[in-house]
Amino acid sequence: MDVTGTPPANPLVPRNKRQFVALATAAGLAILLSLAYFVWFHATIPGRNALLSWMPEDAEAVLFIDLAGLRRAPFFGDLLAWAPKPQADQEYRQFVRDTGFDYEKDLDRLAVAFEQQGAGKIFFAVGDGHFDERKIKAYAAKNGAVQKSDGVEILSSPIAGNSAHLFFTFLKKGRLAISNSSDFASWLHSGKATDDGEWRGRFARVAGSPVFTVMRNEALREAFSADPASQALARKATGGLSSPQLSSLLAQLQWLTVAGKPENNNLHVALDAESLEDKNAQQLADLLNGVALLARVGLANPRTQQQLDASTRQSYLALLKSVEVSRIDRPDTKSVRLMFDVTPDLLKSAPNYAPAGVPLK
Repeated sequence: MDVTGTPPANPLVPRNKRQFVALATAAGLAILLSLAYFVWFHATIPGRNALLSWMPEDAEAVLFIDLAGLRRAPFFGDLLAWAPKPQADQEYRQFVRDTGFDYEKDLDRLAVAFEQQGAGKIFFAVGDGHFDERKIKAYAAKNGAVQKSDGVEILSSPIAGNSAHLFFTFLKKGRLAISNSSDFASWLHSGKATDDGEWRGRFARVAGSPVFTVMRNEALREAFSADPASQALARKATGGLSSPQLSSLLAQLQWLTVAGKPENNNLHVALDAESLEDKNAQQLADLLNGVALLARVGLANPRTQQQLDASTRQSYLALLKSVEVSRIDRPDTKSVRLMFDVTPDLLKSAPNYAPAGVPLK
């Protein structure tokens, strides 16, 4: 205190009351954001990354689903109501009774890697959920086999209808690894692909999405090859539309990432297509913009308006209005990003109208 009785100014305390209020508000927001991060993401992100770290670096494609997160989203109920309900066969119902595990309610998170080995498709999966380990092991011992490999207990069970087997083991409480590869033990002991920067970087880009898939060039070439079965699958995935130019451009991509994230009552979908050539990326961007434009023109056609009821047409128009095509140039790839929103109304309308497989120029 000086001789006048006035306390000395503290440089850490703002002189202006408005500044103090602003700083206090900012500090409060920072605390709230920190709490929100730890409450909502602290448990989910480590679990997500732990599953993805098991994916082999030579995989052709990786799929990740956070079912626990999706179940909390309003859109998930609409999606379940829209999706076809396959009747569970007797064998699966018996499996649920014997093991106490039903994937629809007991599986929380799942990461799956796909590989092509010879003429067969191989998958490696790691899942978190509510598993009754004792019942599942008893089921495997009764219907398959149990063996040890370097101290790891590996269980196997035959796949109905063929000679192949499923192999699985418990990595820890609530975490299961499973594969259809007879080389399952080697995968378990080979270590994890945590140092693979190509996969890790793309996983990081979609960290906020509860469902996504990342595909490498090999998987894309196969999906959009000249093989009739592959082309039929590609047409089905695109709603019946076929375009030789689009298929050719997609087959030349180095990576394709597709991610979905519930936002309010909608599902926000983002596709990130990466090419080594700027020319290919620009052609893909132009083609996607052209397809969206043609679709809008088609919906305005009087004949189309007669074929579609008003609600269906409006749901498709809403989808097209949400379409955004942009370019992203990264140091190693040239990318095209396509974003759009899937609404509950679109899901309700989708079963009522299946576009014909009309080739696009």
